[in-house]
Amino acid sequence: MKEARELLEIVGEARSIFALTGAGISTPSGIPDFRGQGGLYQRISPQVFDIGRFREDPSFFYRHVGPMLKTILEARPNAAHYFLSELEKMGKLILVATQNIDGLHQKAGSRRVVELHGTLERAHCLDCGREYGREDYAGAALEGRVPRCSCGGPIKPDVVFFGEELPLGAFHKAVDAASRADLCLVMGSSLTVSPASSLPQYTLSHGGRLVIINLGETTLDSHAHRKFQVPVETISSEALSLLRKDA
Repeated sequence: MKEARELLEIVGEARSIFALTGAGISTPSGIPDFRGQGGLYQRISPQVFDIGRFREDPSFFYRHVGPMLKTILEARPNAAHYFLSELEKMGKLILVATQNIDGLHQKAGSRRVVELHGTLERAHCLDCGREYGREDYAGAALEGRVPRCSCGGPIKPDVVFFGEELPLGAFHKAVDAASRADLCLVMGSSLTVSPASSLPQYTLSHGGRLVIINLGETTLDSHAHRKFQVPVETISSEALSLLRKDA
């Protein structure tokens, strides 16, 4: 509980918190990360997420990713997601910027969320641009088949593939929030993927603090006010227990 109490002391001193979350916040929910030990890229080729390859043969993507989609779509939030949701309810958290595509922050009750790498909750037709919800394409996708639009075109989930640009609106909202925050809380990210990895710098450059919760090293450890090298779900669960006890 020592680390959790220290985390809550720092949070208590903050007026506006910006959170950046990565794959490590969702692995306790059963979702594998991409680059880590035993991660997705050790089992399938990164080419699966290449937009050029998808345009040539969308079946290649769905054959390889169908089984993983079931894991993601059925995953439930863990204590780390609920901790951030609680900070939002307390009026502390101004925004969560996530590198994840699983929608778990929203399932935990967070409303102020931007998805830097897109989401599986929405999709669109590559030919006509018609938009779809998860329920419209997930059935075929989970079976490894290419979901088709009414026009016959392939449906692609609104996830950023290699060769596609990040949703600029989401990134600009994250930059704005990070610049206004007096505390940047990084949870479950090694800060290796650009441009998301640059977001804590906006808080630091405006005089704010940086706190990192991540089991592995990150590129900004030396700039952090505090680095908690503990499981993100464990410290979040303990912090939630303390908050509820105090309440």
